[in-house]
Amino acid sequence: MAAGADRSPDAAGSPLADRLNYLFTTMHPPGAPYTNAHVAEEISGGAEYGGVSLTEQYLSMLRNGRRTNPSPDVLRALAKFFAVPVGYLLGDLSPSQAERVEEEVRFLVAMRDKRVRSIALRSVGLPPEVQDSLTTIISQFRQQMNLPLEPPGTNGAGEADGSGGPDGEATNGRR
Repeated sequence: MAAGADRSPDAAGSPLADRLNYLFTTMHPPGAPYTNAHVAEEISGGAEYGGVSLTEQYLSMLRNGRRTNPSPDVLRALAKFFAVPVGYLLGDLSPSQAERVEEEVRFLVAMRDKRVRSIALRSVGLPPEVQDSLTTIISQFRQQMNLPLEPPGTNGAGEADGSGGPDGEATNGRR
């Protein structure tokens, strides 16, 4: 994979650092990625994070691999902030489960684009055969532009996994 937002976790370094950096790079509101200071402030100031106190410096150490064993409370708070299972940060998920989380992340990143959302929402309510025709047209455009026929975050059948959050739950909309 390419560097940047498309870089998958575990390419190098500590698995926790890689996964945190992947989430920081990809899971953010339109504009710019979250900063360590912002995430630490949100978690430390939010009752929904269980009273966890997190500093910008400690978060930086987690992201650069200088600290690799945070408390379970810190891991739970980070997982909640990014709306991923805590097992994803721990590396406790099976490869297929981790890939499902990463597919959800890629899907949510794609849905940040207003044009992508507009296209998706405009197809709601159309008959299945019309939706299939639209999928075919989009695939033809992708082929003409030398893009992969299936964009990242699809299940291989041309459909994004719209099952909600990484565990099938609704996402919290933070991103």
